[in-house]
Amino acid sequence: MSLWVKICGNTSLEDAQKAAEAGADAVGFVFAPSPRRVTVAQVAVIVPHLPARLEKIGVFVDAAVEEIEETVRVCGLSGVQLHSDVASEVPKRLRERLGPRFHILRVVHFGAGAAEADAVIASDENVDGVLVDSRTATAVGGTGLRFNWTEAAETLFKNVGKRKLIVAGGLTPENVAEAIATLRPWGVDVVSGVEASPGRKDRKKVRDFVTNARGTQS
Repeated sequence: MSLWVKICGNTSLEDAQKAAEAGADAVGFVFAPSPRRVTVAQVAVIVPHLPARLEKIGVFVDAAVEEIEETVRVCGLSGVQLHSDVASEVPKRLRERLGPRFHILRVVHFGAGAAEADAVIASDENVDGVLVDSRTATAVGGTGLRFNWTEAAETLFKNVGKRKLIVAGGLTPENVAEAIATLRPWGVDVVSGVEASPGRKDRKKVRDFVTNARGTQS
C-alpha cells in the first residue's frame, strides 16, 4: 500500500499547489487558533483551483458539528481532522451528514493516556484514521516537536494490523525516512518542517519531504 502524505497548515493557493506538484496526497487547512489559521472565505477560493485527486482536509479544534459541516460544504473539503476532546457522536453525525466517502481523522497526542484514547477511537467505525501528534501546553498541533518514536513503536504502533496510523509532530525532510522506518505508519503529516516561516511553505522542503517519504517504499 502506498504511503499517504499530507502537507498541512496551508494558507495560500500557492502553498497548496506546491504540495500538489510535489506529489502529496492531501493538504490541510487549519480553522482553529494558530499562526496558520485560515478563514472559510479564503479556503473556498483556494480549493476549486486544486487537483481533484488531492484530498482537502479541514483541521478543527472543539468545533460544533454544524460549524464543521457548513465549512466542509462551503469550502468543498473532502475530509476533516478532529483535535481535542471530540464527543463520541461527532464522527457519527458527520458520517451521516457527509457520506461514506468523507475522510474523518481523529488526533491522539502521544504520552500518558494515548493508548487508552487510541483504543476508544479504534472502536469507532466512523473514524478512518488516527493521527498521532505531539503537543505543548499552548498548542495541540503544528508544534515542530517530535514525540518518542522508539517508545511509540513499542506501544501505540505495535501490531496495528490494517489500522491507519499517521505520524505527525516534528517531521522534516531530513528525518521523515527515520520516522517511517521506526514506526511503519500508514501515513505522515507535516506542517512546520516544510515552512520558510510560519504559514509559508518552502517549495524545496515540500518537494524533498515528499521525495524522502516516498523513497522509503522503493
